[in-house]
Amino acid sequence: MQKKQEIGIVKKQDISENQVKIIFLGLGSNIGNRKKNLEKAKYLLSSNKVDIIKVSSYYETYSWPNKNFPKYLNIVIKGRTNLNPKKIFILAKNIEKLIGRKKTKKNYPRTCDIDILDYNKKSISLNVDNNKLEIPHPRMHYRNFVLLPLFE
Repeated sequence: MQKKQEIGIVKKQDISENQVKIIFLGLGSNIGNRKKNLEKAKYLLSSNKVDIIKVSSYYETYSWPNKNFPKYLNIVIKGRTNLNPKKIFILAKNIEKLIGRKKTKKNYPRTCDIDILDYNKKSISLNVDNNKLEIPHPRMHYRNFVLLPLFE
């Protein structure tokens, strides 16, 4: 039996394209039922191609820079995914909206915040829908609410 030969441009798939990547996500909430918000975010992530490997303990911290805002509950998730950084970013923003996040001023209280802390130990900078995405997160080394659960 002879195979048909296709004529045209053959796109060679990069073997790293569909490989599973290790990611770290920082999740926080300081409005409403904070723990329920974070649990829902975890569920939505795991329902959308993010295999959760480990989850840190919950950490309660003061809001920054305004300590008069409600306290945050924070966790860090270690996961596996074959989604690229842009798709993870879009997924995170959609989950934030589903959980009730509204557009407000920078550092104002929110029902859910999801940050990509690390993507397969790569340094990445790109624009997604007029938002600058930088991985690793450029300010995480200043934030104990990220460092402590990440270290855990």
